[in-house]
Amino acid sequence: MKLNKIFAVATLSVLVIPFAAYAQEKNCPDGPVVCTDATEQLTPHVYFIPDFSAPGVPNVGFVVGDASTLVIDTGMGVENGERVLSEALKLAPDNQLYIVSTHVHPEHDLGAPAFPADALMVRSGAQVTEIEITGMRVAEIFRSRSETNKRLLKDAAFRPADLIFSDKLTLDLGGVSAEIAAMGPGHTLGDITVFVPDENVLFSGDLAMKPMPVVTSQQSTVAFWMGTLDKLEAYAPDVIIPSHGPKGGVEFIATYREVFELVKTRAAELKSSGKTQDETVSTLTAELSGTYEGAGRLAGAIRTAYGEAN
Repeated sequence: MKLNKIFAVATLSVLVIPFAAYAQEKNCPDGPVVCTDATEQLTPHVYFIPDFSAPGVPNVGFVVGDASTLVIDTGMGVENGERVLSEALKLAPDNQLYIVSTHVHPEHDLGAPAFPADALMVRSGAQVTEIEITGMRVAEIFRSRSETNKRLLKDAAFRPADLIFSDKLTLDLGGVSAEIAAMGPGHTLGDITVFVPDENVLFSGDLAMKPMPVVTSQQSTVAFWMGTLDKLEAYAPDVIIPSHGPKGGVEFIATYREVFELVKTRAAELKSSGKTQDETVSTLTAELSGTYEGAGRLAGAIRTAYGEAN
């Protein structure tokens, strides 16, 4: 089944196995490379490839209908995109393919060019804008981190959008639907989530997961991210597949809400007491490290909260 390319605006627990051991059983090369032969079925229509918490690797999602398959995140560069494509074709070789990225960072988006020309790239208007603003700057940062990244991102480029929506878009995949929503600015300007209502599975991107939240968008505010958590909670998902780390449930949302409330309150108190922004980051990171693993990731959120405090 093939579709002509269109542009549109729409209205508004798995046993955890250590990665090294698992790599001996599955096709999981060293480096930021998506595993193959590791796809797990969560519900009748939803599958994912776990990242096994490997740095630079996303959790990759598939929503497989009778006619079409939605692929969620494609890995870093064409090599990873080819691996994700191979898994999608194993699940449903004759399906029309849709691609969506939870955000446009390299490990989520830059594998998309590996997909065939008739696959349809779905983007929010905010993602299109973010790509226009930032270009390949983040990819250049990733390239500088290792020779492997440099190889994976050689000649990397964003795949142009085939379907553009503003706030929400529902895809009928045949026997199952996927609700795609623009949620940014949070982690990035163009954050996207995917909810499968028939099976109560939410792909939350970086907006709710076990690792602590990272604010990279200058447009993000603590209040806005808290509002996003309200939207995620309203889905009442049974399962949350985040961008990174283990799958989970609504506890991800509850923890993020708790962390943002603490950051907002304490940043305001420290600012009022005369602490500089840097001092506030240092003090609050130390305070939170005793309770939250990975509290060092919160520097962006703390700086944002400090800037918002009166």
